[in-house]
Amino acid sequence: MSADTREAVWDTAAALERLASLARIDTTLLVTDFATRDPAVSGTLSRVEVLLTGWGCPPLTGRALARMPRLRAVIHAAGSVKHHLTAQAWERGLAVSTAAAANALPVAEFTLAAILFSGKRVLAGAHAYRIRRAQVDLLARFPDAGNYRRTVGVVGASLVGRRVLELLRGFDLDVLLHDPYVGAREARVLGAEAVALDELARRSDIVTLHAPELPSTHRMFDAARLSLLRDGATLVNTARGSLVDTEALTKELVAGRLHAVLDHTDPLVLPADSPLYDLPNVLLTPHLAGSLGRELGRLATSALDELDRYTRGEPFLHRVDPRTLAYSA
Repeated sequence: MSADTREAVWDTAAALERLASLARIDTTLLVTDFATRDPAVSGTLSRVEVLLTGWGCPPLTGRALARMPRLRAVIHAAGSVKHHLTAQAWERGLAVSTAAAANALPVAEFTLAAILFSGKRVLAGAHAYRIRRAQVDLLARFPDAGNYRRTVGVVGASLVGRRVLELLRGFDLDVLLHDPYVGAREARVLGAEAVALDELARRSDIVTLHAPELPSTHRMFDAARLSLLRDGATLVNTARGSLVDTEALTKELVAGRLHAVLDHTDPLVLPADSPLYDLPNVLLTPHLAGSLGRELGRLATSALDELDRYTRGEPFLHRVDPRTLAYSA
């Protein structure tokens, strides 16, 4: 992992002490390059059985794997493993675990807050109050405010999407779900009605995106699909900016027809002159929905729990199935 990841995720003595109790490890040794000829790193790689990885891990290429003849497992204290698990690594038959489920929790919590604030028109109300600096006629200004019987469309029954569906059950909302791999029966179990994507766009007051970044999901919300959203609808994106045509969405937002909560955009950092920074109907955040600050400790705990299972000869609870990577994050 990168030095920054090591410092952020493994910054507590308790986590490092537990790590040292579970494995023969030098907790001061950080590998950022599998090709290095540093004798200390080379010697460790030749003996390593489990790699504990994180953001910034270099790819496990064939050449890197050749330096690790005893490697049997990879425990990733972060989300996606696509950046460092190569075809050669999967061919090696490595057992791979990820903390994606742990990382999904704060994203889902952020999404729930975004949905409820959007339905209550909090952003627009705060803007009106800031401009007037006097009492706002709420009933006249926001006649549709409130979440009772709002329709929320969830795109993608991913780890985050499923957690969002679970959190939404406690509210008086009508929930739609679009996921090509989830049928009507499973959707009902998840607390939603399975619908086609265009129907979801037409019927939803709030649409929240949780699909993975794939060729099939690239700009799934293009100009045509954005035009299906009803006037005043809100688009929440905590997934990937590539799911949305940024130019088309910007036009809709500048026109004031739609609202948006955007934690991920394409590009990730918008140009300084983008109108999205200043529009009153847009909440733009700097990709902070995922694990941050105190929440990073959950990733370390998840990885340590998996290492504990490994030492006891138990299967990983969050094992990655390479067959699912074609349609998952």
